[in-house]
Parts: sequence; C-alpha cells; structure tokens
Amino acid sequence: MNPFAAITDLPQRLTQPAVRDLAWALVSPPLLDQASTWQRYPLAESPWAHEPGLLADWLLRQDQEPAPLLAWLSRSSIRRLGLYYERLWQFALHAAPGVEILAANLPIRQSGHTLGELDLLLRDASGVHHLELAIKFYLGKPSANQVGPTQWIGPGSHDRLDLKLDHLVSRQLPLSAHPQARPALDALTREAIKAGMWVGGYLFYPQFGHCQPPDGVHPDHHRGGWLHRRDWLAFQATDADRCWQPLPRHAWLSPARLPLEEGWSRQRLQTWLEALPENAGAQLLVDLQPDAEGSLQERSRLFLVADDWPNSNPPS
Repeated sequence: MNPFAAITDLPQRLTQPAVRDLAWALVSPPLLDQASTWQRYPLAESPWAHEPGLLADWLLRQDQEPAPLLAWLSRSSIRRLGLYYERLWQFALHAAPGVEILAANLPIRQSGHTLGELDLLLRDASGVHHLELAIKFYLGKPSANQVGPTQWIGPGSHDRLDLKLDHLVSRQLPLSAHPQARPALDALTREAIKAGMWVGGYLFYPQFGHCQPPDGVHPDHHRGGWLHRRDWLAFQATDADRCWQPLPRHAWLSPARLPLEEGWSRQRLQTWLEALPENAGAQLLVDLQPDAEGSLQERSRLFLVADDWPNSNPPS
C-alpha cells in the first residue's frame, strides 16, 4: 500500500515547513486500508516506489533548495488545506520518474454547467488513471460498540467519514466515465481510464471515553486526541510535563517543528484559552518538546472543541 514505510520519519528530519509537508504527503500511510478497491497510491508505478532512497534523496535536495516548491505553491491560491495537499502532490508527480500528468483539476461541463473536476489525470506504466486526492481530519465519538464511519466527524461538525467516502465513490470517481467527460478526456488520451483515490489525514480519539477505529482504516494511520473545552483543566492535570500550543490551520499536515524561541509558556497558553470566544471553532493543539538539535518537535496533537460539539452543526 505504501512503499515508503522505511522513511516515514523523514519529515521530522527536514527543516523547511513546505518541504516537510511535501514529504509527509508522499510517505505517510493513508487513512484507509486495502478494503477499498478504489484506492491507489499515486506513485505506485514510479521508480521512487521501488527505490525509496531515490525519493528520500530528492526530498533532501528540496529541503536544501526549497525555492522551486515555494514558487510552485505561490502560483495559485491555496487557502483551503485540501488544495494545498493537491498542489504538493502535483509538484511531486511532475518530478517523479515514470509518471506523466495529463491534467490537473480538469473541469467536466455539461451545457455550460460544471459537473465537477478531476483532481488528477496521469499516465504511468500501468495505464491512465483518474485520481481523487483528499486530506481529512475526523474525530471519533465515544461509543461502547459502534465502529462504523458514521461515528467519525470533522472538527467543524459539517463532515463525516461515511459521507465523504460515499461522495468519493458515488460522485467523484465515476465522473471520468461520465459521457459528458469524453470531449475533455479525448483531447488528452484515447486510452482506457482507471479511477482511484488516495485519502490522507488523521483520526482523533477521545481523551475521555472510548472509541473503536472505523472498519477499513489503515492500521498505521496517523492519530491524535480530542476533548471538550470543559475538560481541559482535568486533562492538563494528568501530565504537567506537556507543553501545548495552538497550530495554525495551514500547518496541520506534517508534525510541527519550531525554533525553541517560538515555544509557548503555560501562562501564554492560559491567556490564549481565556481569550478564546465561547463559540470558537475546533482548535488544533500540539505538544512540543525540545530535540537534540535545539528545535521543538511535535510529540502529540489534539483538537480542543466546543462543549456542545458535535451537536452545534451536525453533518447531514
């Protein structure tokens, strides 16, 4: 599923934030296991997948000279984290040996109305592939016995794992087989097109209460915790050694790494918490600890959510 298991620690060794995110996107395990027949790793047929050291060397070179990646990211608006994730993948696939990008964000239209977009259309040794990319963060509701994807909800309460998977499988992936897609696709290739998806991200488990991982999740998926704001003091009292601070949304992908001087004191965190509006959205906090190189490295992460989460904006 992921041929780069041997270099999954590489992002922590890189110094440039965008390159760390790039490495994280490429070498991290997906959220889903083999259960989905739609799943396909975008670099599956690249020589990088057979010789992970080649990918590691390329990423190290990007860390030493990040200007090309930064220039690529600056060429379009990437306010949403999902678009940022797509742009990271596009940069890597353009450089990957054995892979040719035929189109990215290809609109499919019918009578002037846009039916949707194909995230990626690429060619490799096994043919032409329509790939949908997604980066998702889901929090599990405490439950004694339910393990389904309905129990896993986005931090903003507007999204749910089962709804996202259904949308991918029933709406996005079949788009390349839609009759209205033929004119746009025929202009690029007459080869058969195989549809697939790659979903990265994190699952966050309740700090208080129990929640089973959803069926079909990858056993090595990235994970964190979550708790309601009313439980923060009780949680903080359980481990006084942890040094928490909020992480801005654009930095949610790879494990955080910051200079020592950017670390927050407990008093600064408390002041921030007291100023946080009661109706503030979910906040991602990270526990940062000094490493041997004089930096702060993320040790764990958790979402701090409103006391009425997820009932304030339940997904439908």
